Amino acid sequence: MSFSQFLSILRARWFSALLVLIVTVGTTIGVSLVLPKQYTATANVLVDLRTPDPIAGMVLGGMVPASYMATQVDIIQSDRVTRRVIAALRLTENAQLRSDWIEATGGTGNFEAWLTGVLAKKLEVKPSRESNVINISYKAPDPRFAAGLANTYVKAYLDTSLELRVDPAKRYNEFFDARSKELVTALETAQAKLSAYQKDKGIIATDERFDIESQRLTELSSQLVAIQALAAESTSRSAQARSAQADQLGDVLNNPVVAGLRADVSRQEARLQELESRLGKAHPQVQELEANIASLRQRVESESRRVSGSMGVANTINKSREAEIRSALEAQRAKVLKLKEQRDEVSVLIRDVETARRAYDTVNQRQNQTSLDSQANQTNITVLTPATEPAEHSSPKILLNALLSVFLGTLLAVGFALLRELMDRRVRSLEDISQAMDVPVLGSLPKPSSRGFARQTPFVLPGNVVAARLPAPGR
Repeated sequence: MSFSQFLSILRARWFSALLVLIVTVGTTIGVSLVLPKQYTATANVLVDLRTPDPIAGMVLGGMVPASYMATQVDIIQSDRVTRRVIAALRLTENAQLRSDWIEATGGTGNFEAWLTGVLAKKLEVKPSRESNVINISYKAPDPRFAAGLANTYVKAYLDTSLELRVDPAKRYNEFFDARSKELVTALETAQAKLSAYQKDKGIIATDERFDIESQRLTELSSQLVAIQALAAESTSRSAQARSAQADQLGDVLNNPVVAGLRADVSRQEARLQELESRLGKAHPQVQELEANIASLRQRVESESRRVSGSMGVANTINKSREAEIRSALEAQRAKVLKLKEQRDEVSVLIRDVETARRAYDTVNQRQNQTSLDSQANQTNITVLTPATEPAEHSSPKILLNALLSVFLGTLLAVGFALLRELMDRRVRSLEDISQAMDVPVLGSLPKPSSRGFARQTPFVLPGNVVAARLPAPGR
């Protein structure tokens, strides 16, 4: 179908199309006038996360995440908020609503659940684009009722948000309170074990006592090393003293008594030689001097034996001291090991006390925070603009409905005209003849009129013969 054929159909069926358009527009306007008026009241709330939390002290970004805003919208539209609205307005006590419920459901089901669904249908929640504001709108036949419902929804939303924050904090507070009591008992038990152990072992300052005993052990080790050196030296000297050359020992030679006696022997021997050369060996003075020299030599030998014998005694004393120091060292080592074991046990008990104290401090801190959270009475949601009674109804919108009815009526009118043409096909142009008979149009004759053949009327015969309609008689 070409555009010219389409226009010819509309020219031929204009009355039917116009009738359909008028009926459509009239019906729409009539229904819009008959429908009850609906009023929409809107309240605005601000979700603010820039203000620091008075308890946690955290500050989030200026813009609320999209997921957070979607969550707030879901909370407002939840049954929990709607049930709070029903309870606040005492709608379950409304006889008219109850009769509507009985009429709609036959009295089956739950009245409050049905009422929740009815109220939720008229609620509209939209977050503002690129802002932290949420628009809460409610539509009702009564403007005062619509404003009241919108404000009640806002109040229920604020209370529900606060409840969603406080209720978990209360449960956590109860948990932390019970846990805190357990940790206090554990801390007291660990502290009692530590005190009892220190009292039983007589420990006051573990590290200081251990340092003193360790220092004593070090001193005894040094003394043992020194006495071992002395004992080794005295053992060597004692062995030399028991040999045949005992008088050649350094201790004997360096002894002042032995050295003095030997010096006296040397002087007496020198004098003896002088007297023998002058008086002879038989002289009484010479013999007396020889007797003195022999006595001096005996004294030298006796003193040498005493000195060498003292070496054995010194060796014995050194051995005894070495054994004593070694025994004291072993005893001190055992004492230090015992102190170390006690210190390790005390360290374990101290760590238990510190661990119990840290756990108690952590739980106590969390308990204080949850206790403050459970007592909160403010949220980060603020009423920006409360709902007021709308002055004009929001629906039906007569002008908008009329414009839509004109558009849709035009489409229906055109469709109806085309449908009638399909049901009753007429020849209205040269194209219709050519398409219907599948033959070309060779020519056309003018239509007769008072002024002659002013118009041409085609007429096609089989065999491509063109016939013309003659004018009527008398013209």
